[in-house]
Amino acid sequence: MARVELHKQKPLAKKWILAGLLFSIVLIISSILLFLYPFASTVKESYFQGENPILFEGKQAGNAIVEGDSVYLPISFLQEFIDDSIIFDEKSNSIIITTKNKVVQMPSESLTYYVNEKPVELHFSVFKEKNNEMYLALEPLLAYYPIVYQVLPETNAVWLKKDGQEIKRGMVTKKDVHEEKLRLRTDANLQSPYTDQVLSKENIYIEGEKEEYYFVRKENGSAGYLRKEFVIEDSTEKVAVAREQENVTLPKLKGPIQLTWEAVYSNNPDTTKIPKMPGVNVISPTWFELGAADGAIKNLGSLEFVNWAQKQGYQVWGLFSNAFDPALTHEAFKNFETRQNIIRQLIHFSKMYHLNGINLDIENVNPVDGPLITQFVREAVPYFHEAGLVVSMDITFISDAGNWSVFYERDKLANLVDYMVVMAYDEHWGTSPKAGSVASLPWVEGNLKRLLEVVPNDRLILGVPLYARLWEEKNSGEVSSKALSMGKVKEWLTNNGLTPIYDQASGQNYAELYSEKEQTTYKIWLEDELSLSKRADLASKYGLAGVASWSRYFADESAWAALELEKKQVTKK
Repeated sequence: MARVELHKQKPLAKKWILAGLLFSIVLIISSILLFLYPFASTVKESYFQGENPILFEGKQAGNAIVEGDSVYLPISFLQEFIDDSIIFDEKSNSIIITTKNKVVQMPSESLTYYVNEKPVELHFSVFKEKNNEMYLALEPLLAYYPIVYQVLPETNAVWLKKDGQEIKRGMVTKKDVHEEKLRLRTDANLQSPYTDQVLSKENIYIEGEKEEYYFVRKENGSAGYLRKEFVIEDSTEKVAVAREQENVTLPKLKGPIQLTWEAVYSNNPDTTKIPKMPGVNVISPTWFELGAADGAIKNLGSLEFVNWAQKQGYQVWGLFSNAFDPALTHEAFKNFETRQNIIRQLIHFSKMYHLNGINLDIENVNPVDGPLITQFVREAVPYFHEAGLVVSMDITFISDAGNWSVFYERDKLANLVDYMVVMAYDEHWGTSPKAGSVASLPWVEGNLKRLLEVVPNDRLILGVPLYARLWEEKNSGEVSSKALSMGKVKEWLTNNGLTPIYDQASGQNYAELYSEKEQTTYKIWLEDELSLSKRADLASKYGLAGVASWSRYFADESAWAALELEKKQVTKK
């Protein structure tokens, strides 16, 4: 049997136990401090991406092309941030820009561009293409937009500023601070990557703040977060861009507008047979109509009519229509060149006939072509104004009727033309399956309120009907109608011994007749002094620019006094 010897173990020295315990405590505290106060990140990230970054409203917005002293910006950037009406016309390979008084055409790879068709020579190409992106020279744009720019040192960033933009300046103040604390961080903490370094006494821009940090920008364009304790605010300056003011001087009218359309289908009226029209100050004859896809216009103008009208004290606003043909409209309005052809002819006719204005009556357009109509108006108005013409445009009330309403970009058009004329009629149209008023007063007012959310009241003219529809409802269920003038309505009432009664629902006088022989009920909602006066009251109540009546042919002598706005009490909304 083996012998087992037992030895007593020696105790560890107390000093080693204490040292181990102390080491453990230090390790734990260090771990906690490291967790709570981690070291600053040393990772650097590029603030800008690509060459010649565009700096706009505090961030990079794409990249420019810089060639010598010439800077080119992408069309996509200009459309998104500067002017969404800038377009590219494929047929002429041109960029088209419009302002209040100018139409600017900038052809591709050309040293010449055109302002209202007058050439402007440059020493560099105004328009470039690169990597399937279109770029426009920035220098010529400064004449049309309230912007300034500078190419920044080191980064070659193009810093674009807008008129009225406020820029806050500051300075880095702390000395003897570790450089890691003077790095511009991607977020408001030291653990986020940095984009650049600032130095004591360096000038910076202060663009925002987050918690205990400012978001600051160096003069080279790079930016990031820096603790507020290292920054002192200096001053705030506002960008001021001096530009030539574009003023428009147009023929003046005394008092509210009272326009009536003169429907001319083949021959102009015998002016000796046109009665006095008290209160009327504008006549708009339907003379000009789109005739072909190349923009050719059919012309029924008459200098004799204009001379007569202006001697009576009327302004003459020649009406141009698109023939209400959607296919023809698409072909004629889709290209810059054909739009310009239309405009040139209208300017020519306005001079030939000494017109005071142009009334645009564009209807029945495919909704997808709505922007083409807006672009035509953008391009036309500067030329019309240059010729001293008042520009008005006819529109319908807002509805979901595709070709008759949806295509109008009313908000944009309202900022282009001098007046918009709402054709406030045909609530029940000629072939309506149900008899009813041409334009009941509640229907007009309800739609007018909705329209005034888009179109300013002082630029809106209320169109009113001078005709009524005589409805025939056969016992078989067939419904039809025909339009009657005010005189013909009175004649029909007299011949049938009828006295109209007031219809509360429509706000108009109403008459009805049943013919046993014809097995037909006749119904008519009258346009008379009562209804016309109520329509004029609406124009006054909402502070509209005036009224316009369709058409002079349907009126009798009572119409003009009923529509005269100067006798109404105008209440601005």
